[in-house]
Amino acid sequence: MKKFINARLYRHDNATEILVENGVITQIGNHLPSAPEEIDLKGRLVVPPYVDPHLHLDYVYTGRNEGAANATGTLFEGIERWHHIKKGQTLEDARERALRGIREEVAKGVQFIRTHIDVDDPKLTGLKAMLELREQLKDNVTIQIVAFPQEGMYAYKGGDEMVEEALKMGADCVGGIPHFEWAREFGEKSVHRTVELAIKYNKLIDVHCDETDDTHSRFVELLNALVMVEGIGARTAASHTCSFGSADNAYAFRMMGLFQKSGLNFICPPTENAYLQGRQDSYPKRRGITRVKELWDAGINVCFAQDSINDPWYPLGNGNMMNILDNGIHLAQTMSYPEIEKALDLITYNGAKTLQVEDQYGLEAGKPANFLVLDATSAFEAVRQRADVLASIRNGEYLFKKPEPSFEVELDLFRKTK
Repeated sequence: MKKFINARLYRHDNATEILVENGVITQIGNHLPSAPEEIDLKGRLVVPPYVDPHLHLDYVYTGRNEGAANATGTLFEGIERWHHIKKGQTLEDARERALRGIREEVAKGVQFIRTHIDVDDPKLTGLKAMLELREQLKDNVTIQIVAFPQEGMYAYKGGDEMVEEALKMGADCVGGIPHFEWAREFGEKSVHRTVELAIKYNKLIDVHCDETDDTHSRFVELLNALVMVEGIGARTAASHTCSFGSADNAYAFRMMGLFQKSGLNFICPPTENAYLQGRQDSYPKRRGITRVKELWDAGINVCFAQDSINDPWYPLGNGNMMNILDNGIHLAQTMSYPEIEKALDLITYNGAKTLQVEDQYGLEAGKPANFLVLDATSAFEAVRQRADVLASIRNGEYLFKKPEPSFEVELDLFRKTK
């Protein structure tokens, strides 16, 4: 049994202590029973683990490969570059890069990852590597795998068959990319097929949806309608939905009413979409992200994601969700004081809801003792300062713990100089 004391708990205004037994939170409150081991958190903020709900672990660290340079900085050139890179991918290479990417994220406080793995590959190399890692690392990080047809279900011959095969092999979610198909009809066909496969194999859904500046790209409308009919909106995520950020208000607000009815989840990778989108705009240039503020205000579940780490689409990225949050709230203009106070939801609870892991997530009695200790004393200060993660606890045990921040030479603005 362990007792964490002198904590500031996110979403718990008054509680300062957490009691953990056999890897589970048994009590949260004040003046809890003593324990053989008591850990003083010295007033630091405790939050649930970070969730990265959209990441491409088979692409990570390929951005500097030969032939990977994306001269136009567009989504579509990135796909073309990846088409050639993946042909030389080996199982060992895919595994090592993915493991490095996971390590980088976990070292920054992420304990839940949903990764899209390209299955438009006859050998399914990336998928095989990821299935191994998901099992091997399950005690340290929860990984969901999306069977993702990067080059389309129908633009890539047999792509829909590869998605189905990936689901049979153990992928958790059905993916799609309707805006990349060669015609609107094929895009619509791919959305229908995505929902059909999810029902057939009882899987979650996560579709790359309308990742384009083209306001005529409205596949999110079809996706929402289909999952609403089937009653599986809460099990479905629409990733990107960039064109929805450019849609006129008459359309957008009508759709938000339907999103509320379906329970559809939205995933926004703010840094990548701000980098990729608006490339054909002159000025003013669009931000490229979906309507985060309006969705959030309407009570529709929306969360932030990293998406890429040094690949043909995005040269940077390091799995630091606090950096993603900082960029996201700026781009979405969600920075009133009340919004800042709850902004951590965008990289914690909202992501957990999207991944449908709420039964094993959160600072509540009966849940696994998974949480982070941040170098901050409040949610506001954590966001303002992009607070570092001092410790990551998984099932009551440390995944890592950093030393107390300190100066070798203290800053003294009033030190006299000669």
